[in-house]
Amino acid sequence: MNDTNTNFTSTNVVWHHATVTRERREQLNGHRGAILWFTGLSGAGKSTLAHAVEEKLHQMGCRTFVLDGDNVRHGLCGDLGFTTEARIENIRRVGEVAKLFMEAGVIVLTAFISPYRADRDRVRSMVVPGDFLEIYCNSPIEICETRDVKGLYKKARAGQIQEFTGISSPYEVPLHPDLTVDTGSVDLDACVQQTLKFLAGNQVIRL
Repeated sequence: MNDTNTNFTSTNVVWHHATVTRERREQLNGHRGAILWFTGLSGAGKSTLAHAVEEKLHQMGCRTFVLDGDNVRHGLCGDLGFTTEARIENIRRVGEVAKLFMEAGVIVLTAFISPYRADRDRVRSMVVPGDFLEIYCNSPIEICETRDVKGLYKKARAGQIQEFTGISSPYEVPLHPDLTVDTGSVDLDACVQQTLKFLAGNQVIRL
């Protein structure tokens, strides 16, 4: 099976404009749609924080959905490996899906290592300014390794996993993230509150 399908391009297709617009969906939802892009090393707390933020948003009556790295690779990206090319395609697909969710007026939270700045910037470029909010989960690799319940870091350091981000493959830290959360040193509740205040400040939600 091919590691990536990036060479396929659809032809003879036309975008269909629906009468139910994003604005009407957002009005019905009572909040703005947005892409919250949580990025960071494996074990930095991306999924934990994204799901905790979603729980709070759900309790507030917001329409939300989390796109999680492992879950997406069970289906949408199940045909992709972990080469550089496959990682690029993985994030491209996720970006397109996240954009569709946002157009539906949903606050979509993505939890992906997404190690390359160019890939994150590419997703940002798919939408208008303010719709893509890059949230950097900042945690030292030493802390991430203590949270490694799967033993992936240990296997990577032993050479059993090739191209593992942070060990044998680079992670490019965001240069200008919209929000930095110190997930390595700050407790989860405080990180959640910081994120919610950030969303309110960017007029995604009202507190």
